[in-house]
Amino acid sequence: MVDTSLIGIKTDWTKVEVEKGAVRKFADAIGANNPLYYDEEYAREKGYRSLVCPTTFPATFHLPKPGMNLELTRTLHGEQEYDYERPLVAGDILMCRSELVDVFERQGKELMTFYIIETRGEDENGQLVYKSRATIIHR
Repeated sequence: MVDTSLIGIKTDWTKVEVEKGAVRKFADAIGANNPLYYDEEYAREKGYRSLVCPTTFPATFHLPKPGMNLELTRTLHGEQEYDYERPLVAGDILMCRSELVDVFERQGKELMTFYIIETRGEDENGQLVYKSRATIIHR
C-alpha cells in the first residue's frame, strides 16, 4: 500500500550556482547548437547577462528527493516539465527546494508507485526563476 503521508514533505533549500562551462557541456550533450548557449558575447548582444541555459538544464542540479529512499535499480524517470518566469543564465545563484506533491500506485506487469515532485528555483532576491514537475516511477 502506498504511503500517502509522504505528500507535502519538502527538502531543505539547496544552493545552486550556474556555471558557464556547465551550460556549454550540457548544450553539447543534448546536441544543441544555439549560440546563446556557447557564445557569451552573442548572448550579451541579445540582451542577456551571460550564456543562456537550455530549458532542461535544471535536470543537472543535484537536488535531494523529498521523502524518498528508493532502490535506484528499480527507479525510472517518467516525465519532466519546466515553467520559467525568466531565462536561466550563467552566473545565476539559485536556492532550490523540492516537495513531494503526490504519490499513487498503478498496476502494470507489476505494481508501480508514482512520485510527483515539484521543485522551485528562486534567485538571491527570493524571486521565482523556474518551477519543475517530475514523475519518478518505482517498480
